Amino acid sequence: MQTIEQPKSLTEQTYDILLNAICSGEFEPGERLNQDEIAASLKVSRQPVNSAISLLKANGFVEDTGRRGVVASPISPEQFLSIYEFRSAVEPFAIRLAHERKPADAAQEAEMMLKRGWEAVRSNDPHQQIAVDFEFHEMIYTWAGNDTIQTTMRTNWHHIRRSMAVVVRGVVSADTSWTEHSRVIEALMQGDVERAEDEMKAHIDRATAKAVARLLEVNAAPSEVP
Repeated sequence: MQTIEQPKSLTEQTYDILLNAICSGEFEPGERLNQDEIAASLKVSRQPVNSAISLLKANGFVEDTGRRGVVASPISPEQFLSIYEFRSAVEPFAIRLAHERKPADAAQEAEMMLKRGWEAVRSNDPHQQIAVDFEFHEMIYTWAGNDTIQTTMRTNWHHIRRSMAVVVRGVVSADTSWTEHSRVIEALMQGDVERAEDEMKAHIDRATAKAVARLLEVNAAPSEVP
């Protein structure tokens, strides 16, 4: 029997919208969140906006900067590297589990996923590219059938999305990313699990090297004070 889901409060809805904007890169790291403008845009009072921002602050997605008010938290090279070191270890293992446990219709599901990925590439829409990119990796987690991997990735999902935004937005081209995804799937569907693992690790490691270099470059640049 299904349970009745309670409608989300205005604070929860506002939190979800702002979190999505931060994770997709709509609010760049260091960009100010103007509460009045947000309230007007969402057609709500300041109260749910202020409450949502307090929750975002507690979860590390925004921070106070004195006279500038609240800004989207920067992504430090150390934080990014920590996330991608974890992924570099876990995702090749997820590939091995996926090889053993993938569903009977995995080939069809992968074909549809790759089709959606290339459609996102052609769209030139970074928000769509980030969303579908994560869906590809989430498909692998699901195929792995390991509750710990799925729970851990779900817990860190929003931070992973932020790190993906760095990769997708100008560091690694979307077509390069989906060419690498295609290689992973090709090896996996052919039953060459070692090559699939190697392709996944190389995919993550290449993104890591380029993105960390970019973050160091950005952090080294003089900051502009409005």
